[in-house]
Amino acid sequence: MEEHIWELVELFISGEATDVEANELAYLLGTHYNMLGTVKEFLDEYQDPDPQITNTQKKALLTKAEEIHHEFATLGRLRASRQTTNTGFAHRVSREALIFTQLLKTTVRQLRHNRGISFINISGLAIGMATAVLIFLWIANELSYDQFHVNKDRIYSVYTQTKVNGQYQGDNAVPFLLAPALKANYPQVEEVNRLSGVGSFVLKHGDKRFEGKGLLTDANFFKFFSYQFAEGNPATALTDVHNIVLTAQMAQKLFGSEDPMGKIVKIDSIANFTVTGVLKPLPPNTQYNYVEYMVPLHYMKEVHWEQDNWTDNLVATNVMLKPGVSRQAGIGLFRNFFRDQHMRPGTEIFMQPMSDWWLYSDYENGKILPGRLIMLRWFGLIAILVMLIACINYMNLGTARSAKRAKEVGIRKVAGAGRGLLIKQFLGESVLTALAAGLLSVLLVQLCIPAFDNLVGESLTVPYANPLFWLAVFAFAFITGVFAGVYPAFYLSAYRPAKVLKGILSATGSLLAPRKVMVVVQFTLAICFIICTLIIYRQIDFGLHRSKGYDSTNLAYIYIKGDINKNYAAIKNDLQQSGAISALTRTNSSVNDTWTANDDYSWQGKNPSADVTFRENYTDQNFTRTSGIQLLEGRDIDIYRYPTDTAAVLLTETAVKTIGFKNPVGQLMKKGNITLHVVGVIKDYIAGWAYDRSSAMIIRGSTKQLSAINFRLSHNEPVSASLSKIGAIVRKYNPDYPFTYYFVDDTYAKNLQGDENTGTIAAAFAGLTIFISCMGLFALAAFMAENRVKEIGIRKVLGASVAAITTLLSKDFLVLVGISFVIASPIAWWLMNKWLSNYPLHIDIGYWVFILTGAGSILIALVTVGSQAFKAAILSPIKNLRSE
Repeated sequence: MEEHIWELVELFISGEATDVEANELAYLLGTHYNMLGTVKEFLDEYQDPDPQITNTQKKALLTKAEEIHHEFATLGRLRASRQTTNTGFAHRVSREALIFTQLLKTTVRQLRHNRGISFINISGLAIGMATAVLIFLWIANELSYDQFHVNKDRIYSVYTQTKVNGQYQGDNAVPFLLAPALKANYPQVEEVNRLSGVGSFVLKHGDKRFEGKGLLTDANFFKFFSYQFAEGNPATALTDVHNIVLTAQMAQKLFGSEDPMGKIVKIDSIANFTVTGVLKPLPPNTQYNYVEYMVPLHYMKEVHWEQDNWTDNLVATNVMLKPGVSRQAGIGLFRNFFRDQHMRPGTEIFMQPMSDWWLYSDYENGKILPGRLIMLRWFGLIAILVMLIACINYMNLGTARSAKRAKEVGIRKVAGAGRGLLIKQFLGESVLTALAAGLLSVLLVQLCIPAFDNLVGESLTVPYANPLFWLAVFAFAFITGVFAGVYPAFYLSAYRPAKVLKGILSATGSLLAPRKVMVVVQFTLAICFIICTLIIYRQIDFGLHRSKGYDSTNLAYIYIKGDINKNYAAIKNDLQQSGAISALTRTNSSVNDTWTANDDYSWQGKNPSADVTFRENYTDQNFTRTSGIQLLEGRDIDIYRYPTDTAAVLLTETAVKTIGFKNPVGQLMKKGNITLHVVGVIKDYIAGWAYDRSSAMIIRGSTKQLSAINFRLSHNEPVSASLSKIGAIVRKYNPDYPFTYYFVDDTYAKNLQGDENTGTIAAAFAGLTIFISCMGLFALAAFMAENRVKEIGIRKVLGASVAAITTLLSKDFLVLVGISFVIASPIAWWLMNKWLSNYPLHIDIGYWVFILTGAGSILIALVTVGSQAFKAAILSPIKNLRSE
């Protein structure tokens, strides 16, 4: 051995020693400490007139040898300690502390000596962990919605459902009279509360005016909802019809630093309300977080909104049951109320517990379904999959470095290290890497959370001050480190020293299959994400650009508020004289929407047992001219030219088919006792969701029930100039209200915002997965090229071209990506078919999506692997084979 050491020293000082030989010399000097002093003395005294090595290289060699000696000395002490009979607690703690210290030093040195791989491992895990933390923060926020209310387990919302066209249709708006009737007829009921949202009131104090969203509700609202008061008494805050409770934000807008309690707020410049309460800022995790004020429900009577009948569904109703009533009993408690009261045949009542309000958000044919809950489950799965991809990176890179670390394992085992200790070391490296990634992930979360908030529509916060958050982060990082490191740890620690010190790595072949499997899993997930993203964006594009049936160019609308209706004739005249518009019409809802539907229509020949529902809108004149909807037969409604047009209707194509009219113009219909006549047929158009099929719609003539003015801007002047003129005219006749206008195009696009956010999130996840996968593939290709460097050199000596060698090194990886594509395609097809089934109208999944994704995946892998393969292929074979 001594002779071999001096041979290596001779190679070292001549500058001809390879990295492998220099590392071997350091190991031998470290494990033969008697030789270390002699060699050190020789190197200090050796003088070469033409030195081939620098003093820095000498120092690096001796330092490394000293570190190795220290490690083996520590291992020797540990081995001796296992043989002692001293098993006291203090001794065991001391021994474990010694092991931990040594492992920490070794881990830090490994990370420092392999900076490139450490960067890829840490950054890959950090990106995966940051993604998971963001998703889990959002999931935790969603699960907490309205869970802080004191009586949440006894509160239910009331729904009605009626079978229409063979399907149950549900509605959470119920008649005004239902709440008191439920309390009077059912002893299980402790309290009932009604509420109705309002967004049209303008609140005024002094010269300050603000239009905000509020609630009209019964006085017992705060028994149901545990919102905190900054000032006022929850029990009495809404007992008088002219009381108002403000949120802290609205109080600040209206009163600034002035105390609002007892002050007067005018609503719509008509009624004076006294401030009887100020709420603390509402928590973001409540469905009423948008509310800025609350006024008593009975104010609806003053503004003529209250309807004391059993036919109009106007208010949401919540019920608080007495303690002891089970959830199952509560849900079906009122099911047969209408039948027992001999009213509204076919209508049933069911209830939804408050704990389900937010997560069980979908209704379909008599069943409340877990709409948001399913979405949360999908996102939770996505977080796990992204983490899995990052962990696979670590596993692959850890095992790919096996040849580099085999000799280290062999020498440690020869020096007395057991397999358990080696497993601890490799797991320690993994856990330390994951902890570093965990800390980096917190920084990434803070940087990304504003963009993520925009996508999910929430205001998430990272609870830095909560010790449980940091405990969760460290626990998450620790578990990630153990999961990612357990396979490399057991694999590397299994090497037999007798073989690895001879350069025989028999395990290499057996490792190939697991590593291939992990690469395939990585790219299968990444390709799935890419295919899904492309299909989601195609569906969104279909919704955005499908024919709407109306011309949305420069089509806008305002809502009728305050004095607009009273002064409509003057406003209309001034607008027409201004040149700012080319047409206008009043409607119940804007042209691109409908607010009402009714099944009370009849006509000659209608099947008496058939339930047919029509969506409704109302207009005064110029409906088709303003909207650009094509008039197919007859004429438009014009109540000014034809006074009898208050009983006129326009039918859409689908409505005509539903009714069965052969020659619809001139036909008579009835709604209840009102006789209507058909004056025209219009082309089907989209009113509402972009993906709905054409609905049967009826447009009725009316002088009432008109809530919006739709107008088309003139093409003869800039849009901004036209809007300025319109705003001046509207403010002239309605000075107490702000001029707020909406473009139909913007409203239509806003209705698709949720789908667009889904597409953006899918694209982000697809980008992350492919990026993390490519980082791992890049490093893996580099290791493979390094391990085959001598093979490459020999092939070049024998005449192989750079292209041939590049192809040789790349093809195995490209085959794996191809296999991933074959596995991912049917999975993505199944997932997207299931997703698209939620849309009444949707695209067909074309084959070109899969061709494009497959080609793109191969190209990405080729660039990633090919760059490393080309780099290895152009190296000089002399350098590759010099150690031989």
